Amino acid sequence: MSSKPFLKWPGGKYRLVERICKELGPGKRLIEPFIGSGAVFLNSPYDKFLLADNNADLINLYNTLHQEGDSFIEYARGFFLPECNNADAYYSFRAVFNNTNDIRLKAALFIYLNRHCYNGLCRYNGSGGFNSPFGRYKNPHFPEQTMQAFIEKSKHATFISSDFKTTMLKARKGDVVYCDPPYTPLSKTANFTGYSTGGFGWDKQEELATLAQKLASKGIRVVISNHNTPEIRKLYEDAKITSFHVQRFISQDKNNRKKAAELIAVFDNNLDGVES
Repeated sequence: MSSKPFLKWPGGKYRLVERICKELGPGKRLIEPFIGSGAVFLNSPYDKFLLADNNADLINLYNTLHQEGDSFIEYARGFFLPECNNADAYYSFRAVFNNTNDIRLKAALFIYLNRHCYNGLCRYNGSGGFNSPFGRYKNPHFPEQTMQAFIEKSKHATFISSDFKTTMLKARKGDVVYCDPPYTPLSKTANFTGYSTGGFGWDKQEELATLAQKLASKGIRVVISNHNTPEIRKLYEDAKITSFHVQRFISQDKNNRKKAAELIAVFDNNLDGVES
């Protein structure tokens, strides 16, 4: 049975971990420059992990949970009370989150906001403030068991706040790299880049593909997930591509949550660049 992340995460890879892990191949250490909810990390069998993200709040949470364990779980539980589940409390806690320098409090509030905001959407404004709206859930779940599983798995992990280029350049022979970047938009109106400050435009997509090719030339396997668009297929033309459809769950209209075309690209100089 696969391990589920403790964070809600639109675009997370929990439903695709079996497909992704088949493409990762053997290695001693998995490197993830875009860890997100950690679904792939939690379900892959490597001896060591280097897990990064440019969302410093997310990495702060993971490091706090990794270092404090059960005591942090009990602390975070204190924000999951009935009196905390209303709009006034939510927006008050969101303001505290955006202004506090207390990293333990900020980590606990990240879980609170994730479980109480709309669809678990992690979104920041141009000033770097978390701005996802209140989700109006009847009884938000406190994810104790999945947090415990994360603690156990993280014994073999290192978490760093870093950009993808710096992280990928740490890869050495014997490592496997899995990249789940912000996807290229399917349309102009779908261009969501507010997951962290700075965005992730087409120039970053190109830089990522170039780095993947560079690592592959050194014998390091790189696997990337993205939308299946003509532009992305062209960008990944030197990779082995597997395409498929997945159900999307972020749309506000439950009846309009259509399937989206995605792909997995494998950069490995020992493979032919063909589609499977």
